[in-house]
Amino acid sequence: MKSNAARRGEIWYANTGGKRHAMVVVSLDQRNASERVSSILAVPFGSYGVEGPTTLRMEPGETGLREPSFLKAHFITTVEKSVLIERLPRMLSGLRMRELIAMVNRAIDPDAPYPG
Repeated sequence: MKSNAARRGEIWYANTGGKRHAMVVVSLDQRNASERVSSILAVPFGSYGVEGPTTLRMEPGETGLREPSFLKAHFITTVEKSVLIERLPRMLSGLRMRELIAMVNRAIDPDAPYPG
């Protein structure tokens, strides 16, 4: 894998629409490191929200962001690798990644379980 490639679970700032936006990489590392694929899959953070089936509140100590933030799995998107501008020093834990992927599943599958 290329050493500068985004990795699954990393938190990055990306320049989306002229604005710096934090997001978590959720695509598989094989895709992330491929020179033949120009994009990754990512779930963005938002500055406000309410926890629910597809939204998770995360604290600054967990993310490295300045304020509490909300991961919003219902906004999963493709992001061009070329707009990734800064890798944050923290990654999501294995537990948080499993929670995030379950939220992505709930965003597309009405029968996906929600323990909340």
